[in-house]
Amino acid sequence: MTVQRPLELSSLTKVFDTPAGPHVAVKDFTVRIAPGEFVTLLGHSGCGKSTVLAMVAGLLNYTMGGIILDGKEIDGPGLERALVFQSPSLLPWMSALDNVMIATGQAHRTKTHRERKELAMKYLDLVGVAEYANQRPAELSQGTQQRVAIARALSLEPRFLLLDEPFGMLDSITRAELQDLVLELWNQSPRTVIMVTHDIDEALYLSDRILLMTDGPEARVGCDLKVDIPRPRCRRTVVDNPDYFRLRNEVIGFLEHHSRQFDKDKHEKQ
Repeated sequence: MTVQRPLELSSLTKVFDTPAGPHVAVKDFTVRIAPGEFVTLLGHSGCGKSTVLAMVAGLLNYTMGGIILDGKEIDGPGLERALVFQSPSLLPWMSALDNVMIATGQAHRTKTHRERKELAMKYLDLVGVAEYANQRPAELSQGTQQRVAIARALSLEPRFLLLDEPFGMLDSITRAELQDLVLELWNQSPRTVIMVTHDIDEALYLSDRILLMTDGPEARVGCDLKVDIPRPRCRRTVVDNPDYFRLRNEVIGFLEHHSRQFDKDKHEKQ
């Protein structure tokens, strides 16, 4: 059995070229993420959370530093990392099943067409939307589309599930349902999850650790907060846990401090 190593982000830095000159979006972002850990990136809008996730996914090159997986540096996308965006990003002319089969076709090339179809149906069923397999995205609700997107990501059978505000466009009821779905899937088959969110309660409900990011430019990990609430979790046990409000207040205090600091720095520059 292969022993999985931590995912290591070492002094990760991203500089964008802009008309006004170089913009250092993220600087010296360093963290180790253990196999099977659920980690959330949280911070103010524009602090570089999605930039970090895109670099981990291999969709964005980093300027300095490195991302090390199994002793090797990541330098592009890989099937061991699956990304779910805020928007479902389904191909509109294809059915839900065919959208998932794009992924099974990439990840399971040695399987027959029938086997890849069965695998796609398995994951549509797992997320509760098998009955919509033959419908196109326009015929589905936003929440159902996002379930299809999650099924597509899971059908790659990745080691890492990367979630970029996956519930941000959903109403509160659907958002809660999909939070529960992700938690249930993670409980069934723990894999490493890195999620970007603005929602403090969502982060506390789902995460083992919350990485609080400082405001940009030159954003970094400002606080690495361990969520010691026991698993398995449900909403009631999380809210009733004596550590819940302490953790929540720590997050709010961090964000308020950096918001004040950002306003002060902005005022001094004017």
